[in-house]
Formats: sequence, structure tokens, C-alpha cells
Amino acid sequence: MYIKTTHSKDKDYIQIVESYREGDKVKHKVKLNLGRADELALNPSFVKLAERLIEIAKLKPVDEKNDSNIDIRKSSEGEIKNWGWTVYKKIWNMFELNILLKKIKKKKIKYDLNASVFLMCIQHLLNPASKLALYENQNDYINQPEIDLNHLYRSLDILCENKTIIEKHLFEKNKTLFNMSVDIVFYDVTTFYFESFISDELKKNGFSKDCKFKEVQVVLGLAIDIEGRPIGYELFPGNTNDGKTIDKILESLEEKFGIRNIIIVADRGINSKINLKKIKDKKYGYIVASRIKNIADEIKQKIFDSKDYTDINNKIKDNEELNFKYKIIEYENILKEKIIDEKTNEEKTITHTLKENLIITYSKKRADKDAADRLRLIEKAKNLLENQSQIEAQSKRGGKKYLKKEKENQCNWTLDNKLIEADKKFDGYYGIQTSEKNMTAQEIIEAYHKLWKIEESFRIMKSTLETRPIFHWTPKRIKGHFVVCFLSFLLERTLEYELKKNKIDASPEKIKKAINSMTFTKLEINGEIFLVKNKLAEYGSQILKVSKIPAMKNVSVLNELVL
Repeated sequence: MYIKTTHSKDKDYIQIVESYREGDKVKHKVKLNLGRADELALNPSFVKLAERLIEIAKLKPVDEKNDSNIDIRKSSEGEIKNWGWTVYKKIWNMFELNILLKKIKKKKIKYDLNASVFLMCIQHLLNPASKLALYENQNDYINQPEIDLNHLYRSLDILCENKTIIEKHLFEKNKTLFNMSVDIVFYDVTTFYFESFISDELKKNGFSKDCKFKEVQVVLGLAIDIEGRPIGYELFPGNTNDGKTIDKILESLEEKFGIRNIIIVADRGINSKINLKKIKDKKYGYIVASRIKNIADEIKQKIFDSKDYTDINNKIKDNEELNFKYKIIEYENILKEKIIDEKTNEEKTITHTLKENLIITYSKKRADKDAADRLRLIEKAKNLLENQSQIEAQSKRGGKKYLKKEKENQCNWTLDNKLIEADKKFDGYYGIQTSEKNMTAQEIIEAYHKLWKIEESFRIMKSTLETRPIFHWTPKRIKGHFVVCFLSFLLERTLEYELKKNKIDASPEKIKKAINSMTFTKLEINGEIFLVKNKLAEYGSQILKVSKIPAMKNVSVLNELVL
């Protein structure tokens, strides 16, 4: 075998060629096309690669042009193999998931549970696909043991059965490894849909946050820490209202994780008086978005009164006035709860008072956005009025919000100008309710604004990790699938956190691209298999450095590779 230069269409191409004898004739077979000579000449790393190939395979460089025995179309292609999975393997072992999965593995299970679950996680992180697609393409990950398709599915059942054990283990490891702070917990709810219309005990129709209103779905409530790392999650039937999820999460935080003193930060989806009382009954605090449009009129008057607001900034930038201010209103949130008296067996009403601070913020930027959003809805409402037969089927969240039925003729709809004018008053205003009277307004605002971390978490799970749509159909397999999603999300968030500690701000998409670029081209030369390292994408070298993984050689022999 030798390295050869072949001329074609005014360009020189570098090839690895093998000579063989057929009868009395010596012929040549192209084993690999390395590329155009002028491009390779500009790449100094190719020189080192060529030297290494010569050294390993005992090649002889020659220069022959227009050899009639060479057919470029018959040249062999190398296989691309990913070795970037080693980055996540290091985090996996750091959390001792390999040890945990061996412990929860039942004696009758003969296959490698740890290898099966890890393979599903790296596929989820690097190239999300169905379990069948993973089974068919698992050889893309070099030096990974081959896993049977049934073992992947059976592993989901075991993960479902051991979800609580896994969550507790990871929570304790997070506290030990990263001194995870759980004085503030961010909580939110989202939905995940299926390509199906068939419902069961878990998959049900409900309000879809993905706007997939015809498909069945499940509801997921996720708790994360202040750094965006997952603490725990719960799955609910797809028709569960956001506010109805809080009981199970509060129970998990207290009983599963032993968290005794925290502040829960959440959006208005869980803000009901009974939910806030439940949080206080657990001796937790809360910071939640307020429904100021539904608040008592006397509080609304204080909101619109310009007195007592504190300006944070008032300046002109690019001809735009930047205006942000806030005020604190002491607020008594009154809950009237009906209960049955145990002695008399009669219904009675108990009044509970939640003493809160209501933080009202105003920003001109938000006012402009609110006005623009309302104008879009008004335009949609006017379009609906032109075809009133479609109105009944519309959601109240769309243009239908600003429509009402005429009093004289309940079959006719008209624009609700009174509601439009009422909404205009609230342009730019936003409310945050909190039980934490010892925190300053700016601390409350800052804590609430960090709620974007959980919104980002859902975005990562739905896009980068492609948790949706879900390809499993039985409740047990669905629950096992979400354990894989949770483990994958933990690995990604941990790597992102480690990079940020080292002042490397890489997005999940760029991390994924970098690790997917950690590949070899697998070649067979003279009966021996060689691995040629491919170029790393942006952040690749930094990820390896932070992970303390040595860089791979430009050329390696497969049977000598250590990962």
C-alpha cells in the first residue's frame, strides 16, 4: 500500500492505494480518498497524520498521475464513530449511577442494566430517536457493548419502578458534589404530547402548551435549584390543571428529599389561595406571579397611584426611554375555606389570612409589549367577527378574549370594548406576591426573574433533548422514558454548570454539537483497523479540558484504544 497523488479535472487528489496482482498484471485499488492536495497542504495537522499513517501502515509515498487502473468511484469510505460519549460517562460515574443501577438490578436480570440505561441517555443527549432507531444505530458509539432491543424496553420498566430511589440518590450526590443550595426551589409545569389520539390513565387530552390540542399528552411538574439543575419531577395525567400539581410536589420536597426550609418560586399557574396556604402549612415560603387584574379594587387604586414608586432607572438609550419602577403594597390575602365540623358533622367556613407583600413593577418596555399583544388579539377578534360560526370553537386565550355576545341577540357576537379599555390600564404593570417580608423588593424581583431558568429547562428538554413527541404507549414505559429524560437532563446541566464555573458560556446546542464532533473515521488498512481523529467543533477542546479527558491521538489502532 502507498499514498498516491491522482490528477482529475485540474485538481490533485491524495489517496491511499493498494497494489495487487491479477494473473500477470499488477493492479491498484483505492482504499481511501483523503481529499484535494491543495486543501490538505493548508492543513498542518494533515502532515502529522500522513507521517503517522506512514509509520503505522508502512506506506510508501509516490507521485503518479492519471493511472488508468484507478477508479475514484470505487474508493472505500470510512465509518464515523463517536467517542464524545466519554464526556458524559465521566459525569455518569461521578454521580455513581453505575453503582446505583447495579444495586437496583434484580437478580433474575442477566443483561447489563447500567450499559442499557447509559446508552439510552447518550442517544437522548446526542441524537434523540426512538428505541428501535437507537438499537439499529448503537454501533455509532465506539467501544460500547452491544445491547439487545428487548433489554432497552425492559430497562424502562425497571427505571419506572425505581424512580424515587434514583431521584433521592441524585439529590444527595448533588449536595455532596456541588454543595447544591436548596433554599430556593423553582417550580413550573409543562406538557408533552404523543402522536396519538388514544387516551388511558396517563395519556389524556388537556390544555397543550405545545398547541397540540388534538393529541393526548402528559403533564410534567419540574423542580430545579437556583443554578438550573434538576431536583425532582412528577408526572400527571394530561388533563391535570397546573394548580392541581402542587400537592404531590410539596410532598416530594418534604418526604422524598427532606427539604424543610425553602422558598418556592413559581408562575401564576399555581397561584390559588388554597395552594399558597398549602405551601405555608408546610412552613415553606413562596414568590409567585400575581393576577393583579382580579385583585380587589382598593389594591388596584394603589397600583395605579403614582405615589410611593421607587425608580430603578430612568434614562434615554437609542431615543427610547427606559423606565422601570416598583412599589411594595402590604396585602392580606383572605381565604375562606369550607370544612365539615367533626363534632356536629355540619359545614362551616373558616377564614385564613395570608400576610403578604405585593411587589408591583412597571416598565415602559413591558407597556409597549402589552399594547402590541392586545392589538394583535383585537385584530384576530375582528377577523372572527367576519365569520362568527368559528367563534364557539375558539379558545378564550386567542381573539375570542375580546368578544362578547350581544344582550339582545345571544347568537351574535360583538367587540368587548369595555374589557379592552380595562386591560389598557394594566399595560406595563406586573405583580409578584410573596410571603417573604424580610426580603427586599429587589431581592424578590431578582428571585422571580430567575424563573426563566425553568422555562429554559423545558425548552432544552423539548428541543435539544427532544423529549417530545413520545413513542411509548404504556404508562410504565412512558414513566421509564421520563426517567431517561431526567437523567439526560442532569448530565447536560452538570456539564453546562462545570463549563460556567470555568467561565465557558456554551449553550446546550453548542455543547451537543461539540460532543457530536468528537469522532473517529474508522478505516481498515492491510487487515488492521485504524481510527483517524476528526476535527473538533467549537468548545470541543474546552469541554475535554474541563472534563479532564486527554485529547485523542490523530491516528490510533482500534485494539489499542482505551476509553
